[in-house]
Amino acid sequence: MSETPYRYTAEMAGRIETGWQDRWEELGTFRAPNPAGPWAEPERVSQHEGHMLVLDMFPYPSGAGLHVGHPLGYIATDVYARYHRMLGKNVLHCLGYDAFGLPAEQFAVQTGQHPRVTTEANMVTMKRQLRRLGLGHDDRRAFATIDPDYYKWTQWIFLQIFNAWYDEDAERPDGGRGRARPIDELIESFASGERPLPKGETRTWSQLSGAERSAVLDEYRLAYTSHAPVNWAPGLGTVLANEEVTSDGRSERGNYPVFKANLRQWMMRITSYADRLADDLDRVDWPDKVKAMQRNWIGRSEGAAVTFATQGADGVEHGIEVFTTRPDTLFGATFMVLAPEHPLVDSLVPQGGWPEGTKDAWTGGAATPA
Repeated sequence: MSETPYRYTAEMAGRIETGWQDRWEELGTFRAPNPAGPWAEPERVSQHEGHMLVLDMFPYPSGAGLHVGHPLGYIATDVYARYHRMLGKNVLHCLGYDAFGLPAEQFAVQTGQHPRVTTEANMVTMKRQLRRLGLGHDDRRAFATIDPDYYKWTQWIFLQIFNAWYDEDAERPDGGRGRARPIDELIESFASGERPLPKGETRTWSQLSGAERSAVLDEYRLAYTSHAPVNWAPGLGTVLANEEVTSDGRSERGNYPVFKANLRQWMMRITSYADRLADDLDRVDWPDKVKAMQRNWIGRSEGAAVTFATQGADGVEHGIEVFTTRPDTLFGATFMVLAPEHPLVDSLVPQGGWPEGTKDAWTGGAATPA
C-alpha cells in the first residue's frame, strides 16, 4: 500500500508555518501603522475602528533561550491581540528584553563571558523562537533595556524624582492636596527663612555645612538614601527580595547563604502617594479582585501616632513613636518591645549589658517603660 502523497506530517506543518511566517514578515502584517511620524501611514490608520496597545512582560535574556513559562503568557496575549485585530482595531502588540539584573550578571559569571555578548546572543535566539511560535509582535518596536537610547531615559526619570520633593500642602490641578515640586523651590524656602529648618535647628540655612544641607534635603526628596535591613547575599554581591530567599535562608539563584544586614540603599518615598494610589484604583478598569489585592498591598489604615518618652542608658531623653489604629487601648499598655534593628536599641541598652541589680530599677521590669 503506497503512502498518501499529501499526508499532514510534522515536516509539512513546519514548511507551512515557516512559509506563512516568512510572508507575515515580508508584508509587515503585525506592524501597527502610525498616524504621524517616520512610520506614518494615515490612510491605513483610517481603515481601523479604534486602537489598542498590548504589551508583553519583558523576558530576561539570561539563559540560552525561552522556557515554557514565556509562551504560557505570550500565547494568551497574542490570542487577545489577534481577536481585537480581527474586530478591526489598530493593535500594537510588542515586547522588549529586560537585559539588566541579577540573572544576566550571574549567567555571565558562570560562562566567563562579557554580559553584553551573552545577552545579545540570547536575544537573537529568543527572537527566532518567538517568530517560530507565530506570535504577532511588531518587530519594529522591540528594544532592550541595555540600549543607550532606552536607559538614558530611565536615568533622566530618576533625576527628575531625585530633584523633587513632596509638598503635602501644594494644590493639584484636580483640586486635591499634595504633589511633587522641584527641590530648588524647597532650597529657596529654607534659604529665605520662609520654611523653618526641621528638628528644632536654630541655625540658618547658610550656616549649615554642605553635608548638613544634604541631610536635610534627604528628609524630603522623593528618591533618597537610607539604612534599612535587607537580605544580603555576599556570594551574589547584591540584596534579594524575600521571594528570592529559600526557607533555608539561602538564595534561590546559586544557593548562596543570605544574611540580614543593615545597609545603605536607595529608596523611593512612595508612601507619600499612598492615599492617591488607593483612591485612584476606582478609576482603573481592573477586576475587583485585583483592586482588592492592590488596596491590601498599599495597606492604608487610619489611626494615631503616639510618642513615648524614655531615657536611654546614656541619660539622654528619647521619643519612641508608635502608630496604632486603637489609641483607646494605650491606657492598658505596660511595656513595648523594639525590634533588634531599631536605631534606638544601641542608645537604650547599656554597652556590655545591664549592671547587676540595675535592670529592673531602670526599666521597671520591662524592655522599655510605656
